[in-house]
Amino acid sequence: MIDLRSDTVTRPTPAMRDAMANAPVGDDVYGDDPTVRRLETRTAELLGKEDAVYMPTGSMTNQAAIRAHTEPGDRVVMDIGSHVVRSEGGGPAALSGVTVHPIVGERGLFTAAELRVALGVAHSGSPATLTPPATLLCLENTHNGGGGSIWPLEELDAVAAMARAAGLRRHLDGARIWNASAATGIPPARYARNFDSVSVCFSKGLGAPVGSALVGSRDFTARARRFKQLFGGGFRQAGIIAAGALFALEHHRADLAHDHEKAARLADVLAQVPAIDLAREDVETNILRFDVAGGAPRFVDACRARGVAMLVAGATSVRAVTHRDVSMEEVRRAGEVVRGVAGG
Repeated sequence: MIDLRSDTVTRPTPAMRDAMANAPVGDDVYGDDPTVRRLETRTAELLGKEDAVYMPTGSMTNQAAIRAHTEPGDRVVMDIGSHVVRSEGGGPAALSGVTVHPIVGERGLFTAAELRVALGVAHSGSPATLTPPATLLCLENTHNGGGGSIWPLEELDAVAAMARAAGLRRHLDGARIWNASAATGIPPARYARNFDSVSVCFSKGLGAPVGSALVGSRDFTARARRFKQLFGGGFRQAGIIAAGALFALEHHRADLAHDHEKAARLADVLAQVPAIDLAREDVETNILRFDVAGGAPRFVDACRARGVAMLVAGATSVRAVTHRDVSMEEVRRAGEVVRGVAGG
C-alpha cells in the first residue's frame, strides 16, 4: 500500500530506534528525565523561546496553550478550517470553556483587516458585558486545511501586530512549521517571533513515533505544565520517546524539502487530469487537497483497492500527503493509479 493518508504514518528509522533504546531516562513528572529536558531545551532554542513542554500530541499542546492563555467565557479568534476547530474534538469548549470566533480565510489565511472586523468596535452605547471578550488569536502555519499553505511573513506579522494592538495573546499552531521553514528558508524562530506560544510536532514529517512540544516564556510554560498534568499528559520514563523526537529534530528536518518535491511531482500529474480540480500553484509543501468528479468516497475507495491510500476530506474533496516513507517512485505509481481511477 502506498500510504498518502498523512505524514503521521511515518515510522522510526533504525538509527532513531537505536537512539531511543539507549536514551537515559528519569521520571518526567518530577522533571528529572534528562532526555526530555534536552529535547525541550533544543526545541525552545530553535523557536527562540525560553522554555518548552513535551506532550503526547499536538492537540494537547494546542489545548494546553488555549487553557493557559484564557479564562472560561473568553473568545478565541482563528480560521474556520483550522486544526483546532476541525480536528481536536471540541477541545476549546470542553477543556477551556471558551467561544471560538471563526474567520473564513482563504486557504486558512486571513488579513489584518479581516481580524479587525472580527474583533468588532466598542461603543459606549453597547454594554461591554454582552460580547465574550476576545483574548487570544490562534494561527496555523503551515495550514493543514488549506492544503499545506504557508503564511507570507509580512501578512503573519501584520495579523500578529493587529492582535497585539487589540490586547490579544497570540498562539501559533506550528505542527508543520518545519515544513514552512524548509520551503521558504525562513528560520522557525522568525515565524515564532511575534507569538506568545508555539506548538510544534515531531511525529509528522520528521518521523518520530510520538510527541509535540509547546514553547513560550518560562512563566507561560510553568502554567502550561499544570494543564498538561490536568489533561492526563503526565509522562514517566518519557526519555525513550523523547529521544526519537530529538533525533528527528537534529537529523530529519533537512529531508522535508524532498517531501515537497514529491508533492510537486504528484501535483503535476493530477493537475492534468480533467476529472480532478487542483490548483497547482496552491501546492506549496507536502499536502495536496483536490476535488474529484463523482464524489470523494467512491474515488478514495477505488484508489485504495488499487494500492493507494488517501483521505476523504469532504463530499468531493480528497487529501493526499507525501512524506519520508514514500519514495519518488511510489509517488509516480500513485499518480498513475489516480489518473486511471479518475479516467485521465
